[in-house]
Amino acid sequence: MLGLPDGVIACLFDMDGVVTKTATVHAAAWKEMFDEFLRRHAEQTGTPFVPFDSRSDYDRYVDGKPRLDGTRSFLESRGIHLPEGTPGDPPGAPTIYGLSTRKNDLVLARLAEGKVEVYSGTVSYIRSSKSLGIKTAIVSSSANTKQVLDGAALADLFDVRIDGVIAADRGLQGKPAPDTYLAAAEALHVTPAQAAVFEDALAGVEAGRAGKFALVVGVDRVGQAEDLREHGASIVVQDLAELLDQQ
Repeated sequence: MLGLPDGVIACLFDMDGVVTKTATVHAAAWKEMFDEFLRRHAEQTGTPFVPFDSRSDYDRYVDGKPRLDGTRSFLESRGIHLPEGTPGDPPGAPTIYGLSTRKNDLVLARLAEGKVEVYSGTVSYIRSSKSLGIKTAIVSSSANTKQVLDGAALADLFDVRIDGVIAADRGLQGKPAPDTYLAAAEALHVTPAQAAVFEDALAGVEAGRAGKFALVVGVDRVGQAEDLREHGASIVVQDLAELLDQQ
């Protein structure tokens, strides 16, 4: 049923890019924040300004990762090493925390501008899953997961929520480590062999594979099907509506 292997009784969904159309919001915020910083850095060091690529840099270094990890990963790819700083650093300060806070402020401003859009195929898939008694969880690196789900009126579709706030409180490693998905499975009282992971991020499918889940579904929104397979996706679809035809 629903393209799931026998014995799967739980579905674990990433949010941005799988359930909601907020991946583009995040990509735009990352680009604005990094380009501001990179332009200043180029002026200060006398080096060329090379902007953040909201496709390749986003997919490779920040997509699906906790905010601090994404900031650190991209900067390291450019050979830039900043102090960690503290959560109290002002937005845009030249620290990992300062840049990450600036990015989050940009996301919140964009979300406040209008209603959160959702992928209707995913919502239909989740509703069909729940009608069959399958347990569901949302597993996101975002610290804004609750606000986004509330804004999209989707919170009632999930039995469990593991997000950036909960992960930080529990000391869980972010994707590509499997910790957050394993925590969701535990909260649903299922084993990884009884659960399927749905992800659009390369780091996310890596997490699903590392956790040894029964199925890792790669959701290809941007034409990276082969990369999703190479990083751990069992199957790749463009939209979860495709799996509804497998009832």
